Amino acid sequence: MAECMIEANGVELCTEAFGEPTDPPILLVMGLGGSMLWWEEGFCQRLVERGRFVIRYDHRDTGRSATYEPGSPGYSGTELVADAAGVLDAYGLPAAHVVGVSAGGAFAQLLALDFADRVLSLVLISSSPATPGDRVLPPPTAEFSHFVAGAEVDWSNRDSVVEYLVGYSRLLAGGQRPFDEAALRDLVRRDIARAINVASLQNHDVVAHDDRSDPDLSTIDAPTLVIHGIADPMFPLAHGEALAEEITDATLLALDGAGHGVDRADWDTMVHAIVHHTAQTARAR
Repeated sequence: MAECMIEANGVELCTEAFGEPTDPPILLVMGLGGSMLWWEEGFCQRLVERGRFVIRYDHRDTGRSATYEPGSPGYSGTELVADAAGVLDAYGLPAAHVVGVSAGGAFAQLLALDFADRVLSLVLISSSPATPGDRVLPPPTAEFSHFVAGAEVDWSNRDSVVEYLVGYSRLLAGGQRPFDEAALRDLVRRDIARAINVASLQNHDVVAHDDRSDPDLSTIDAPTLVIHGIADPMFPLAHGEALAEEITDATLLALDGAGHGVDRADWDTMVHAIVHHTAQTARAR
């Protein structure tokens, strides 16, 4: 299905849907700095083959969605959460199963708190608790922190951006599996080529630090599946374990050797788990 521009909360967002609208809907929410391309088409098609209607979309400041000047986002993280509900509105969906990765998993949690009636179930991949609290969770690995602190990128130079994002992705992969640099480099290049202004990705670093006060995660009543890589360098496994403990109706699927994100090596396992989880939710409801 072709990309489709929609209006949500007064801005234009780029979306794409796969499958039959009459099938159970799944909304995919990417993390910060990632356009919908990071939900790769092959992953989406696997879900379609298992009888799901799948929607992916570009956050503001990614891909072809509304873009702001670097350093001046003009929106908050709360508005990015509301955008997800706006995507459902544009497709005429009262509710959907919501699958979020990394910060997209945090957005999914907040969506379930702010728009509980729009969320049939949650799948949280490589994520961490989104709400404030006194919990103490392990920090990113030293290697990850060193890269983030010392990486240099010229956002006006596409080659520089490609090298930065490839290096960052290699680190996120966790180091326990072979890293398919050729495939990742191709994805990054396509992502940059379709972006209105790739430098605007930096705006997500600003909105990621919004101050917010919310009920604790135990008030989420959506059945939740937490999927987390054992080798995640950004959010060590304890972050996924915390989610599974704090959300009342949650289970944890730990992926051996997996890092941070949706690795092609885990597609079949993730798709099977997501389809089973959403089917169980439908039967329960």
